Amino acid sequence: MSQLGTDAPSAKHDPVAALRQRSFQLYSVSRVMFAVASTLLTAAIAWQVYASSGSALDLGLLGLARFLPSLGLGLVGGALADRYDRKRIAIAGQAAVLGCAVVLFAFTSKGKPNELLIYGMVLLVAVASAFEWPARQALLVSVVKPETFQNAITVSSTVQQLGFVTGPALAGGLIELSGVGLAYFALCILVLCSIVSLIALHPRPMDGPKRAVSIEAIKEGVAFVFRRQVLLGAMTLDLFAVVFGGATALLPIYAKDILHAGPAGYGLLSGSLDFGALLMSIALVALPPVQRPGRALIGAVFGFGVGTVIFGLSRNFGLSLLAYMLIGIADQVSVVMRTTTVQLATPDELRGRVSSVNSLFVGASNQVGQMESGFVAAATSATFAVVSGGIGALAVLGIVGTAMPELRRYHTSNAIAFSSVPTTAELVLEAVEEEESSAAAG
Repeated sequence: MSQLGTDAPSAKHDPVAALRQRSFQLYSVSRVMFAVASTLLTAAIAWQVYASSGSALDLGLLGLARFLPSLGLGLVGGALADRYDRKRIAIAGQAAVLGCAVVLFAFTSKGKPNELLIYGMVLLVAVASAFEWPARQALLVSVVKPETFQNAITVSSTVQQLGFVTGPALAGGLIELSGVGLAYFALCILVLCSIVSLIALHPRPMDGPKRAVSIEAIKEGVAFVFRRQVLLGAMTLDLFAVVFGGATALLPIYAKDILHAGPAGYGLLSGSLDFGALLMSIALVALPPVQRPGRALIGAVFGFGVGTVIFGLSRNFGLSLLAYMLIGIADQVSVVMRTTTVQLATPDELRGRVSSVNSLFVGASNQVGQMESGFVAAATSATFAVVSGGIGALAVLGIVGTAMPELRRYHTSNAIAFSSVPTTAELVLEAVEEEESSAAAG
């Protein structure tokens, strides 16, 4: 296997092929603006709530408020994205976030806002995101040429990672400069720029039949994921790797009590993960497209698990820094490979619903992972929690890799994103027949 599961390209690789298209340029501007805005909002609200209450429990409740709407509304949002204009849904979702940003800015400018108001705005933003996220994800396929779609996935992920790295730092700088109010003002500007970019976008019409929004339509999306090893395997690996291997929630303990690095060391540790992810994002754009994303995903989760174990056992700050950067590198490969697999293995008529299922897996992994790390550390120790989590991620890798061989075999030449779209019933039947054939061959 060549590096990262790539095969020798038949033509010279153009790392910015997608960015040469105006429609994708507008999409990318919107994505980076909204990514910066989202992480800036999360950081600013967390700072404001903790500065006001001094309660770690309140920070946990913020995470809960962000997660709860995605449990049910995300699936509805996916069904809407497969029925109605995805661009309009994305704009409406971002407009709702803009409204919440204006409210936060207005009340903060007049004085300290009520905590109940802040939680209400967090909940509304989460509701809006449950509809905006699957629509925006599903929109990507209609803003690029078919031959540059895989490059667009990688570039789009890189752009988003850049936004994720920038948002918290910008929030901290603005709060230091003039308080939380200035951060909320910048949030309004960022979201407004994202909306303007989406308005200027002219995507192609959605392919395939438009399914009416219903319980049956939602079930179709879920069933499609669970009947295709490629999709279920990619999402499952990412879910359990983050649930078991999440060391992020325990970073303050490692920085203060284990590595004795203090606040400055805590900042360096936190930033090393995002820095590693950003470096890998740039590398993935420069490298030829990965032809076997399933294999690359498996390799990334292996690196994620090993890096987590090393980080958990390390008592040297330099080694811990490198190990945590390795986790960020592996995690970014995992994110890009999962996104590539999900996008290429999903027909356009199901793209919104499959994206919403994917968002459930992602949301659950982040929130449940933090809770799992905290609970295990409280019952045992931080070291045991991190090391056992890394071993757990490797164990899940072994189980999924063995039980779902189609993930290992998946090749981008099998992509159906731009092929003629069969009916959902035909796709489900095809998946069942593939599994039966694979079982018989085994």
